Amino acid sequence: MSTDAIVLLKQDHKEVRALFREFQRSTTTPARKEAIVRKVIELLTIHTYIENEVMYPRVPALEQDVLESYEEHHVADVLVMELATMTRADERFEAKATVLVESVSHHIDEEESDWFPKVREALGRTALREIGEELLEARKHAPRRPEQPGALKKTIDAVLS
Repeated sequence: MSTDAIVLLKQDHKEVRALFREFQRSTTTPARKEAIVRKVIELLTIHTYIENEVMYPRVPALEQDVLESYEEHHVADVLVMELATMTRADERFEAKATVLVESVSHHIDEEESDWFPKVREALGRTALREIGEELLEARKHAPRRPEQPGALKKTIDAVLS
């Protein structure tokens, strides 16, 4: 298994995208959609945590891109926190989940097509392997449920100081 940070993050993206595709199928039952959303909440909570805590702080040369990514994570975090309190019976559940799918899909596309190539060039293979090891370690203790509001702001402030 590769420990390249970008490879690991792309694997996360692939898993989330597969769930998004299943969610969007017209044949997916409401019960299954709710189960998918619960799994997506867990995966995104872990993923954003390890990116925010490990990956983004290691890429200061791309500060503006990192700030935009933090903001995109913030939008996803808000949606995830709201969805975590809902069930499929809530009138806005499916609409909110759809907005999450669209927002996160945009973020993934941007990261993979624009940011990851810049990061690979700026950091190189050795640093990306080291960061990958740190990502794997952080994943072990990453939260599985959305964190309290303000946790992201603390991370951003720490990176910028």
